[in-house]
Amino acid sequence: MKVCVIGTGYVGLVTGVCLSHIGHHVICVDNNEEKVKLMKSGQSPIFEPGLSGLMKNCSASGLLEFSSDLAAGVKHGEILFIAVGTPALPTGESDTRYVEAVAKGIGSHLDENYKVIVNKSTVPIGSGDWVKMIVLDGVKERQQTGDSCDLENKIIANFDVVSNPEFLREGAAVFDTFNPDRIVLGSNSEKAIALMQQLYQPLVERTFGDNPSLPPVPVVVTDLNSAEMIKYAANAFLATKISFINEVANICDRVGADVIQVAEGIGLDSRIGSKFLQAGLGWGGSCFPKDVSALIHTADDYNYETELLKSAVNVNKRQRFIIIEKLQNELKILKGKVVGLLGLTFKPDTDDMRDAPSLNIIKELNRLGAKVKAYDPIISSQTGMSQALSDVIIETNPEMLADGCDALILVTDWQQFLKLDYPKMGKLMNNCLIIDGRNFLDKQSLQKAGFRYVGIGH
Repeated sequence: MKVCVIGTGYVGLVTGVCLSHIGHHVICVDNNEEKVKLMKSGQSPIFEPGLSGLMKNCSASGLLEFSSDLAAGVKHGEILFIAVGTPALPTGESDTRYVEAVAKGIGSHLDENYKVIVNKSTVPIGSGDWVKMIVLDGVKERQQTGDSCDLENKIIANFDVVSNPEFLREGAAVFDTFNPDRIVLGSNSEKAIALMQQLYQPLVERTFGDNPSLPPVPVVVTDLNSAEMIKYAANAFLATKISFINEVANICDRVGADVIQVAEGIGLDSRIGSKFLQAGLGWGGSCFPKDVSALIHTADDYNYETELLKSAVNVNKRQRFIIIEKLQNELKILKGKVVGLLGLTFKPDTDDMRDAPSLNIIKELNRLGAKVKAYDPIISSQTGMSQALSDVIIETNPEMLADGCDALILVTDWQQFLKLDYPKMGKLMNNCLIIDGRNFLDKQSLQKAGFRYVGIGH
């Protein structure tokens, strides 16, 4: 099938590359000329395991193209994905201006050929009908410039909007695309749903998955509003589950229980499950904070108080400073101390720093007068760091990070941090203290290496 993906962020680029890999002819459109030039050269603008190799192979096969020409993309695609960002505004609601601009642009380039317009961006509930309205606004604007008066009527009958929310984890987005738990399609059009099912058939049949012997991927067909709500509800539930186990961890610290053992015990209950029961610094990134805030804001619009979700957000904010409290308990005064951060990104296997807990920790340590150093496998002084990292000394290896430190804090659970030479690092430190913000490291081996080990509820 012929596909156009508009927007080449995490979702758009992974979607476009993976759809081309399963055999569709995909044009990825972005209005950033430099980014398009980079992608045409075979380089990915984001770090995502497995993505660069797929990009090069699909581009070489001719099934994947990159362009800044929206008109060409709209003409090419029978299915048009809107995959631009919807960042949170200060009020908590989603900023949909990029979706609006793309929808209007699509309308200005539509012809009489039938198109399925897919909301892949995470958009507020009710956006399906809104996008249809904006597309038609684009058609009307073109009419006013002299196009045929009956073009609008042809186009009204010749496109449908589908909500197809993504459930990709950064750092595992390629794997998640080929091995989805479910595919959600929201529309009132049987024709549009049939085309989307045809598009995803190779994924439904697990032709490209890690285990083709598994049953077909469930396809959930709903109305537009329900599909949009599924995305928000899923992320809000997972965020709440993390906040819950962090509250339990903080109680464990006070009563002498071990949250790792507690999580194992409750996770074996089939009604609860073991996933997202890892206590630590809380959730961050581009999805959970934005989506939970958007759902709270939607509820506020309809005069409903989301007490549980607001509490989950408050617990998460507080959790980021638990690490500072633990550091103060061990070192007392932090002014003049040197603290090293192991990891900066909000999770491993990504270069994403959006709403990363490390940023809050850095800001608070600086406020308390500590000197902050950091080492991350991806983030370096050459990556065009944000202003938030301007007062941080970015080291190029773990030994340089440890040198002269009064404490280390594990912030991001990168796998390579399990294999560091901690005995050597300990000898370089002023004080052998490590705060494990993810309960990730081997407590006993670190203690044998001479470290004072402090976990979260552990």
